[in-house]
Amino acid sequence: MRVTRIFVEQKLISGKGVGLPEQAGLHLTRVLRLDPGAAITLFDGTGGEFAGTLERDGKNWWAKVGSHDPVERESPLAITLLQGVARGERMDLIIQKATELGVVRILPVLAERSVVKVDERQRARKHEHWQAIAISACEQCGRNRVPEVTLPMALADAISALPADSGRCLLAVDGAEPLASALNGAARSLALFIGPEGGLGDNEQKFARANGFDAYRIGPRILRTETAGLAALAALQTLGGDFK
Repeated sequence: MRVTRIFVEQKLISGKGVGLPEQAGLHLTRVLRLDPGAAITLFDGTGGEFAGTLERDGKNWWAKVGSHDPVERESPLAITLLQGVARGERMDLIIQKATELGVVRILPVLAERSVVKVDERQRARKHEHWQAIAISACEQCGRNRVPEVTLPMALADAISALPADSGRCLLAVDGAEPLASALNGAARSLALFIGPEGGLGDNEQKFARANGFDAYRIGPRILRTETAGLAALAALQTLGGDFK
């Protein structure tokens, strides 16, 4: 039987007790209807996972931390996704599925043609929401390391945040090479840039290319933003990641 996995922000130590996030406790007890003594799996994002036992103290639910299993389920290909901010549920889907597909970092880019406009008051709220989606996706898919989702940022700031030695690819209908060519080099770190619903503006494409991004195509059809990135991630993981 599949054991429920729970992410805990504090450092886990075998033999110690740990309080559970309120939302996690409600899910375990009211939705899954688990009783005290039920087996769960805990992870804190620093590597590996721990066996755990659900416990209750009055109205408070906590877990006893058991043995540590150093198992990792990360891809050998470290992919950073630069994603033009998309509308509502589309962006949520992208965050969730990109996490399942193994990205190590997600940089939401406030692109020229993004339908969603994010002001200063909304940045923190959206960031918190998207990071929570990534955590939930890790709990579901078995990852023990949670990808960082940054605050929404301008393209120039996103590019500045990239490692200097990472490969950089931009999906474009007029890309000169197929996406498979992006892995011809020996780099095991790759940045993938996907535009929002309206695509990338000409100036954005020029700026990205001037900062080391090469344009690649993925098939003959124009894909929606929520399709393009996920299709590209699946292809890259098949060609050079952990789908081989």
